[in-house]
Amino acid sequence: MELPFPLVADPDPASIEAGRLLFAQQTDFLKGVVAMSGLPPADRIEVCFAGRSNVGKSSLINALTGRKGLARASNTPGRTQEINFFTLADSHYLVDLPGYGYANAPVAVVEKWQRLLKQYLSGRQTLRRAFVLIDMRHGIKPVDNEILSLLDGAAVTFQVVLTKADKVKQSDREATLAQVRKALSTHPAAFPEIVMTSSEKGDGIATLRSIIATMG
Repeated sequence: MELPFPLVADPDPASIEAGRLLFAQQTDFLKGVVAMSGLPPADRIEVCFAGRSNVGKSSLINALTGRKGLARASNTPGRTQEINFFTLADSHYLVDLPGYGYANAPVAVVEKWQRLLKQYLSGRQTLRRAFVLIDMRHGIKPVDNEILSLLDGAAVTFQVVLTKADKVKQSDREATLAQVRKALSTHPAAFPEIVMTSSEKGDGIATLRSIIATMG
């Protein structure tokens, strides 16, 4: 029986090459946005990255683009309070959403971020997919369900990207995958395949590049 939410199959050589060529081009930080009025024009394919604090989002974006310091990791969870836009070649935006799941940010600040996030996710017609990063060691936590439900409500397709796979023994991976699959089964906007990555070892990076490059 086919498992629900299988791990994505290895891309064919043409897709791998398309991903390599796309990400071999220049990636630059464009701007940090704190209000809808600051969004750049919706004139290209856009993908965004979401994940709770310390899930390895900056490391993944840096690994994808091959630029070590492009997305800066903050030691303070929830420090990134902006939606950060990066241009990839002349054809794509990579969008780094604020980390969530921080306990020490003031309630008013959290509410403001959530409002901006909702507006962005609901109102961005060029947004093709959200990649939601989940730490392979922990699986989907209640705090993740908030963003998944937000994406359901905004009708934005999201794909789970498991991070830090190198930190989890092969024997423990199945338990995490089973937990993630079960959690995803209640979310209508979930893309039916999971990507497993390790930014440190480079696992899954070529696959993720090819997914972004071959998006229509």
